[in-house]
Amino acid sequence: MTDKNVTNIMPDASEIVHYDRQDFPVYIKDDDLSEYPGGKALCHWHEDIELICIIEGMMNYYVNGKTILLTGQDCLIVNSRQLHYGHSHLRQGCRFICVRFHPRILGSSPAVFKDYVAPFTDNHRIEYLHYPADSPNHKSIRESIIRMLSLKTGQEAAFELDITSTLYSLWRTLFCQCRDILTKDTVTDDSDLALQKKMVSYIYEHYQEPLTLGQISAFANISRSKCCLIFRQYLQQPPIDFLNKYRLEVSRNLLATTSSSITEIALSCGFNHLSYYSKIFFREYGCTPTRYRNSRQGP
Repeated sequence: MTDKNVTNIMPDASEIVHYDRQDFPVYIKDDDLSEYPGGKALCHWHEDIELICIIEGMMNYYVNGKTILLTGQDCLIVNSRQLHYGHSHLRQGCRFICVRFHPRILGSSPAVFKDYVAPFTDNHRIEYLHYPADSPNHKSIRESIIRMLSLKTGQEAAFELDITSTLYSLWRTLFCQCRDILTKDTVTDDSDLALQKKMVSYIYEHYQEPLTLGQISAFANISRSKCCLIFRQYLQQPPIDFLNKYRLEVSRNLLATTSSSITEIALSCGFNHLSYYSKIFFREYGCTPTRYRNSRQGP
């Protein structure tokens, strides 16, 4: 049994995207932010392009430290390799469609990929594209996302061809919109953002160890104060809070999918004291580890 809405993270902080078919790199889901603990997904990045379409409610979406409030019928397109996550707005629920696809699905022709895909995905000027309801191209972007969900749900013969065709059409819209940006010289990745990704990767890889602020900052070769400033800028929380929330997320998955004792799980996730683990687990999820396990595994 796997717990619903657990984001699987690699040691380099990239998400393991579970495609609907492993040989067809597209993931499409009608999702609800209220089903995520605390209404928040884990901070991560991936090679995939991510498309978000709001169906009902509103949410904050963080991309490289920038906050985008998505409301009404807004759509958002997050470029490849951006540090991002979604978070509930004022504790409200939000139903949305999420589509992720690997750029290689647009690479049937090397020349097409070189001329029309790589200039977009490799351009650091393009972190995301926000489409409020009254913006140009909003209607076509939204219709494309809804159409792909409908195609996946219907599962009619050769629906993958229709999804691929829809992605090519959507990509043409994006490329034409960003043509002026793509003709400019590509800027280098922001140094602080690169450091943030590096420190997040370090935490994901060493969360089981007794990490300190000094160790996290030393790994990035910066001062502890600089480390805290970067975490505040990009993730809106101190480094140790981020570390503990990731430990809690890992423990939550272990509670739901293993028979290990709660003490064993707490220790394996880097918590030295069961009482402290239980306290912050309750504060984060509103229930004890035991109650959470029972709700996921049954009697």
